[in-house]
Amino acid sequence: MRKGRDPDAGLAPYAALMATSRGRRNPEPPADYRSEFQRDRDRIVHSNAFRRLVYKTQVFINHEGDMYRTRLTHSLEVAQIGRSVANALALSEPLTEAICLAHDLGHTPFGHAGQDVLNECMREYGGFEHNLQSLRVVDELEERYAKFSGLNLTFETREGILKHCSLANARQLGELGRRFIEREQPSLEAQISDLADAIAYNNHDVDDGLRSGLVTIDDLREVALFARHHATVSAAYAYLPSRRMIHEIGRRMIHDVVSDLIEETTRRLGEAKPANIDAVRTMPRPLAAFSEAKAAEHTDLKKFLRTRLYRHEHIEAQRSGAGQVLRGLFEAFMQDVTRMPAEHRDAALAMEALTGMAGRARAVADYVAGMTDRYAFQEHARL
Repeated sequence: MRKGRDPDAGLAPYAALMATSRGRRNPEPPADYRSEFQRDRDRIVHSNAFRRLVYKTQVFINHEGDMYRTRLTHSLEVAQIGRSVANALALSEPLTEAICLAHDLGHTPFGHAGQDVLNECMREYGGFEHNLQSLRVVDELEERYAKFSGLNLTFETREGILKHCSLANARQLGELGRRFIEREQPSLEAQISDLADAIAYNNHDVDDGLRSGLVTIDDLREVALFARHHATVSAAYAYLPSRRMIHEIGRRMIHDVVSDLIEETTRRLGEAKPANIDAVRTMPRPLAAFSEAKAAEHTDLKKFLRTRLYRHEHIEAQRSGAGQVLRGLFEAFMQDVTRMPAEHRDAALAMEALTGMAGRARAVADYVAGMTDRYAFQEHARL
């Protein structure tokens, strides 16, 4: 951004504007050449947690192959979709990108299997949820600045990172948790980021599932969204090699749902006519959405992936092994915090002094959740 240029120029009145931002928890002087949302995005990209996503599971554990998505490549793909939608709707592109890049910073190793196990381990100590952990990462755990812990992101970025939250947890989050208590909506940028995440993992998990051989094209032809584009591509390019065929179908599927999202959201905005972001927040339902027909197709694909890929015996075997690794790590560190590196040991002892075993458990969960897949295997072998 050129110095002195208005970062809100060209944006819709209901976008998240810098002029109406709720700011940072720790006030800072403005940057010379970046908007505050650009600054958030850059802090996320330079964070340790973002870098570690390269070795965290999306569906297939890191050692299974170099071509499968990781949490890092998934986050980049989510950001690309989110930016495109935000740009089309005259929303804040930097804010949308920042939320998309940060949404999985708190994810455990081994994907959702790791989260489920860590939640079980933490059941007596407040549980574990990766959305809250992502917020904890950017608010407390990153240590890059002299004047504050965390990344000191703007309210709007933090709001978008926290997609879900129980009422009990919301009551402890002050202004950030208020919308869950009062049943309000987040910014349109946050709504778009959430849907961009769903579009990315639905369509890119199709690609990884086909690459793995755990699902086939014939299996996927049971799904209306895939079948329609498969028929079109097959008719137009009868002799296309299978790998290029899959990529062509995939890009058309993404274009289909992204276009529908833009068009349906535009229609809803036209009906609701929100004057500003506060009006967006008080709407009875999200304004960013798929049409009814496309939402049904999108859900059918999600159900297919859940039953035919995520619950495949190969993936279930992964889940079981990963679960044993994380449970073993958690139990070992809970029994003896000195087996963790010094900074994590000291954090565990300090938190235990404040809140007892719940504090110790939270520090152990912070350490385990921050591990990459391969580091978790290495630590388990060492112990």
